[in-house]
Amino acid sequence: MQTLYLIIPLAPLAGALVAGLLCMKISNRAAHSITIFGMLVSTIGAAVVFYDVLQGHTYNGSVYTWLVSGETRYEIGFLIDRLSAIMMLVVAFVSLMVHIYTIGYMRDDPGYNRFFSYISLFTFSMLMLVMANNFLQLFFGWEAVGLVSYLLIGFWYTRPTAIYANLKAFLVNRVGDFGFLLGIALTLMYFGTLDYATVFANAGTLSSNMVEIFPGHAWSLMTVICVLLFVGAMGKSAQFPLHVWLPDSMEGPTPISALIHAATMVTAGIFMVARMSPLFELSETALSFVLVIGAITAFFMALIAMVQYDIKRVIAYSTLSQLGYMTMALGASAYPVAIFHLMTHAFFKAVLFLGAGSVIIALHHEQDMRKMGGLRKYMPVTYLTVLIGAIANAGLPPFSGFFSKDTIIEAVHASHTFGATFAYVAALGAVLAGGFYSFRLVFFAFHGKERFDTHGHSPDGHGGTPHESPLVVTVPLILLAIPSIAAGWVIGDVVFGDYFGASIHIAGSHPGVAELAEEFHGVIPMIVHGLTALPFWLTLAGAVSAWYLYIARPELPALLRQKARFIVTILEEKYGFDRFNDWFFAGGARMLGTGLWQRGDVAVIDGIFVNGSARVVGWLATVVRRIQSGFLYDYAFAMIIGVLLLLSAWILLPVLIGQAS
Repeated sequence: MQTLYLIIPLAPLAGALVAGLLCMKISNRAAHSITIFGMLVSTIGAAVVFYDVLQGHTYNGSVYTWLVSGETRYEIGFLIDRLSAIMMLVVAFVSLMVHIYTIGYMRDDPGYNRFFSYISLFTFSMLMLVMANNFLQLFFGWEAVGLVSYLLIGFWYTRPTAIYANLKAFLVNRVGDFGFLLGIALTLMYFGTLDYATVFANAGTLSSNMVEIFPGHAWSLMTVICVLLFVGAMGKSAQFPLHVWLPDSMEGPTPISALIHAATMVTAGIFMVARMSPLFELSETALSFVLVIGAITAFFMALIAMVQYDIKRVIAYSTLSQLGYMTMALGASAYPVAIFHLMTHAFFKAVLFLGAGSVIIALHHEQDMRKMGGLRKYMPVTYLTVLIGAIANAGLPPFSGFFSKDTIIEAVHASHTFGATFAYVAALGAVLAGGFYSFRLVFFAFHGKERFDTHGHSPDGHGGTPHESPLVVTVPLILLAIPSIAAGWVIGDVVFGDYFGASIHIAGSHPGVAELAEEFHGVIPMIVHGLTALPFWLTLAGAVSAWYLYIARPELPALLRQKARFIVTILEEKYGFDRFNDWFFAGGARMLGTGLWQRGDVAVIDGIFVNGSARVVGWLATVVRRIQSGFLYDYAFAMIIGVLLLLSAWILLPVLIGQAS
């Protein structure tokens, strides 16, 4: 099996190298065939490994020793257990669907081969991250997905908005990654190793250690390490206040939205915290921090999704809210529930993004929902799959999102971690908003009056009337819609069973998941109970409100926006984070650069050192030029003055030295 472990990440890497290095020499068909074959091999391998792990076979070992420094070894190694196995399968399968979908979406793009190279390279990086058995390889995968996401978000590099978006994503993630790197450095400093198993085994012995970040203020070592690691997760998983990069990343092609923002990059932080559960369980402060940040993200990002018109941005803010749910589960020590929601979310959010891409193709790259409407009769397959994704996203039974989302809310409600009450209320608010924005998208884009231009023409000469997308687009939608419906039905085995085993550690002082397991009596009873629970009725209220506003009374939304202009403006401005960042950070950097240029470069370096030196030399030259007159008596006079000065020095110096002594 060790050979298969290597093949799973290396197959996409091989495809990326061939498609990338030979992109100018091979055909489009060859590029997508090679990369899709690599992804197919990886997906089949991940399925085989998943089955093997279910049989009780795990692996933790080194593959390659990169560096030895003293007694510390820096290695590339794999940890294959139930947590990594489920992540490998989800990442590989969703990536395979995105690769196939890309054939239809990007077929006329001049960067076709380059795009396939990037998405395969991204998949390799993500697989290396989830398969890592040490912090060094984790950091390698962490930074690699960040680098490739920069390339993918700015794929259309001739667009200023795309360049702005990828630079924004890169810089915001650097903030999180700085904290992440400090956390890894502190781990190495105190544990003397980067190996997961050794760190986890010795974490309990160092749980009482204190560190002084500021003189006179001692902090728990575990709290500092966990908070620093979570700062990295806040960047990658777009948690408040490091969430600002993800909505702008919609500037990249739609397949990237599905790949990066549904199943892979943004879930890296969630996976990392779950993997580090033996550390986080030793710090109540860190868990409270995680819980509150997740609650803020889930609720306040859901509110922004309610007022967006760009179909991709609605789904982007939905992703932020769903990531907040996962983070809340982590803070409530419900790690299995967080990973379960990660899995279900990967399927239904990929459906929504790819379905939005199908609509964008049909409307010749139009993304404004105000220019859509009535699309269901033109695009029945896309409509049905998007409807499935929206129902799952809203969390209505018996779709997959219901099982994972409701369990998160129950776990938060049962938690005794500080901030759990606030998180529970925020989660209920996010449920109401989620029901509204999920069905608002469906009703606004696919129902009602047709608002698109049927007289326009696409660049390829086709008419403006929309039509269903080709099979390479709709088949991945259908294949992803199936688990969007049914993936939640395995909750009894994954969450309430002993699926994760030793790969996730939950302390005895956090019995929330165990208590929920005692109350679980099967999928059908859970559905029946869910129909009477508060989250269901809040979701239903949101869905009915969306129907009333966008189907029954379509003139009301504009009136309500006018009446609540102040609140709507706050939401449209995204609480002012972008403006503040542009003014304070970007503006401050520009002011600092301008000051260093005008004061440092122009005034000091050029004015004093460069031009000043030239002026001094010029002045000296002027003085010397007056002496060099060419007349003999001037030179004789200068010689007499010089001899006089030398004699004076020869006579006076011994006298002065004697007096001084």
